[in-house]
Amino acid sequence: MEINRYLVESALLTHGLKSISNEELINRWKSDRKNIAWVDNGNVIIGGIEEFAEFRKNSDSLIRIDCYQLEDAVKNKKSGALTASGTMKVCEREGIKLAITCGMGGIGDIIGEELCPDLPALRDIHVALISTSPKDMLKIDETIDWLKENDIRVVSKNSNRCSGYIFNSADVEIEKVDDLSYESLTNKLLILNGIPNDKRVNDLSILEKAIQNGKEAEKQGRYYHPAVNAKIDELSRGYSSEIQLDSIIANVELAEEICYK
Repeated sequence: MEINRYLVESALLTHGLKSISNEELINRWKSDRKNIAWVDNGNVIIGGIEEFAEFRKNSDSLIRIDCYQLEDAVKNKKSGALTASGTMKVCEREGIKLAITCGMGGIGDIIGEELCPDLPALRDIHVALISTSPKDMLKIDETIDWLKENDIRVVSKNSNRCSGYIFNSADVEIEKVDDLSYESLTNKLLILNGIPNDKRVNDLSILEKAIQNGKEAEKQGRYYHPAVNAKIDELSRGYSSEIQLDSIIANVELAEEICYK
């Protein structure tokens, strides 16, 4: 059996795609590799889309697990979806050089995530990361500044600007590269693969309402990011879930190009 050269996070697939059913997820997922990572009853699972879809049926009871929470989740037999940093930690344990996410964390005013674990993970874990962009509700300019100040290379094959995630919400200079290869993958490397600007949600008032919804969720002790995603999904009539699924699939395709071609 071919050894995995990258792993895909499961947090977006579990909690972030409100309008995407399991059936649609299976039908649209293009990879037949077993390379999605999650934690089930303390066991780190690396499986394919159909096995993951069974796990996803219990999404309401599943926690989010980052790189700092992974050891406790395994020790105490918890079940949950892995964030970008959690997936990077599993990659490091498995000797895998690349992790895949969609919208990543950064610097913001989210309780407990003023500095999201995704950032120190890029600094400290010897694994590269493909992401679409830092999420729109964050301070994207400060996030990319932090990465650069910590000697993390931020690159893209498509553009020399990071202009946001689901929305056109930022305009930050990054490094455009012509070629990326498996041999060139190093730690302290973030590869951005943005959603095409004309495919994004145009109405920034939706973002403002979604942030308010996330703050209400925080007050109630619920997760911020799923609440934001759910409100954007609702106000965009499911469109935001569609483009996020398309984006993580595109990130997997970029990983395939880098790792196997």
